[in-house]
Amino acid sequence: MQDVPSSPIARQQSVRLVVQRLLRDRSVSRAEIARGTGLSKQTISEVMRELEREGWVHEDGQIQGSVGRSAVTYALRGDAAFVLGIDLGGTKLHVALADLHGEIVAESIEPTSNDGGHAVVAQIVRMKDALLQQAGVPAQRLRGGVMGSPGMVDPVSGSIVIAPNIPGLDSLDVRAALREQLGIEVVIENDVNLAAIGEHWRGSSRKVRSFAFIAVGTCIGMGIFSDGYLVRGARGAAGEIAYLPLGGDPYDARGLRLGTLETAVGSAGIVERYVGLGGSLGSTVRDIFERLDTEEAARITVDEIGRILTSAILAVQSVLDSEIIIVGGSIGARPELKRRIDEYLGRCMRQPVRIELSALGSRATLIGAIGSAIDLVHRSLFGIGRDAGPLTLPFAAEEVAA
Repeated sequence: MQDVPSSPIARQQSVRLVVQRLLRDRSVSRAEIARGTGLSKQTISEVMRELEREGWVHEDGQIQGSVGRSAVTYALRGDAAFVLGIDLGGTKLHVALADLHGEIVAESIEPTSNDGGHAVVAQIVRMKDALLQQAGVPAQRLRGGVMGSPGMVDPVSGSIVIAPNIPGLDSLDVRAALREQLGIEVVIENDVNLAAIGEHWRGSSRKVRSFAFIAVGTCIGMGIFSDGYLVRGARGAAGEIAYLPLGGDPYDARGLRLGTLETAVGSAGIVERYVGLGGSLGSTVRDIFERLDTEEAARITVDEIGRILTSAILAVQSVLDSEIIIVGGSIGARPELKRRIDEYLGRCMRQPVRIELSALGSRATLIGAIGSAIDLVHRSLFGIGRDAGPLTLPFAAEEVAA
């Protein structure tokens, strides 16, 4: 075992290693931490005493050793702090309060305010106060939050560059306003990126390090994981596949606002295609899927959308070489659409990439926001820099039991 120098940086590194092991195993002895981290028993004891004294760790039980001795096991206290996960959409606002194990203790959904960015911030603050009261959590125990938002999020400033469905949001420093009003550290992330994080943490890609999450609904977007890391790009626009030159003419000026691919396969484009094939005016995407077995216009529409999406997946896979591609969103998660994508992929790929539907459904962004908020709190509390790599997030209770 190696002794770690007692410098502040070395101490932070030791704490990080211990916290990572506690997050991974939920309940573990000092000897097991020492074996798994390479730290000396003395260093482990010092770190554990510090974490226990400050209320982050508690004794969790005992295990029987190989020579008959029992050892005390330790676990992170889930209620040592709480985080806020926020899923901001053009029509609904979903806010959840969770502990450091990722267990939601209170949540609420409301229609998104139509009165602009400041009104949305005020709405989030009001919902946060109500959740704290509902769960009986003191305000000082809330230590961080992450909000998922549609549009592009600048990776440096955290500002929302494009938010077409929420008026006034892109003209406001939303992160600064939330920090001031909530009194906690807040990070804003693209909603599809957070959905990818949610799937990686507790969804369809838990055991996969390289994958893409494609969300198809009113809009289309993609979150990318490469070798265990979320890919954001130089300007936070990695995965903005709405502008792929597929499904239409990329030089048609009508595609400048939403993108060529999104114009073709977003909900408005699907309905327009269906009506153009002789379908009923006033129909919704749900109506079209419900008429698949009885109406030719509906069948042709979904077939064509499946073919266009398959072309997009082929382009994505040619660049990323993902282990799997997860498809979600209100439209993307339809099994009828997946069947068509699987069929078309078999016709254009020698070894088709595996397509899986989102395991978290409409909660993927919220779960990703909670996981990211836990990561944010651990980094700020234990002095872990972003260059230290991804921090292991806690498993769900059922995974630990298994």
